[in-house]
Amino acid sequence: MSSIRPTKFAHVVYRTRRFEQMLRWYETVFDAKIQYQNPALAFLTFDDEHHRFAFANLSLFQPDGTETDRQGAIGVDHVGYTYASLNDLLENYARLKERGISPYWCIHHGFTVSMYYADPDGNQIELQVDSYSSSEDANAFMHGPHFSANPLGIEYDPEELLARLRAGAPVSDFLLRQVHEPVPPLRGAISKLVAAP
Repeated sequence: MSSIRPTKFAHVVYRTRRFEQMLRWYETVFDAKIQYQNPALAFLTFDDEHHRFAFANLSLFQPDGTETDRQGAIGVDHVGYTYASLNDLLENYARLKERGISPYWCIHHGFTVSMYYADPDGNQIELQVDSYSSSEDANAFMHGPHFSANPLGIEYDPEELLARLRAGAPVSDFLLRQVHEPVPPLRGAISKLVAAP
């Protein structure tokens, strides 16, 4: 099977205990604007991409401020790479699986269909495809009620999705998120991010 490569570097997600300070710093340094924010999550961009930075507010989990600077808890959560099409993303999934590399989490965020992998050192990587054909439509989704109700997303089975695409189902059936209810608890404490007001 031939290689399928991402078309661009998409974003970086940070875990922080200095949530507001980090938002102000990235707004200032990159002239970034906040696309979406709740007490647990924020998404910022400096161009027409739906987000270039995201921040997870860890202070919600230890509000007394203990272990504020503990290494490993704060810092880069993951980096994201965008593929040209859903077919490319799923065929790459099949190629990697044949080589013993599988995602630990597959989720439809609403503005992207994503697969999360961990490298041998445990660094997390998101491989994704944009759900919308224009930045304007993706930005409108982020500012709409469905994203606010569920900023994390809905899990999916990549095997089922790949089989349906290979059987001829139209890609358009899968790109736009059809369900918007919050996901059940998953990945440990990250589920608390969904429940944040």
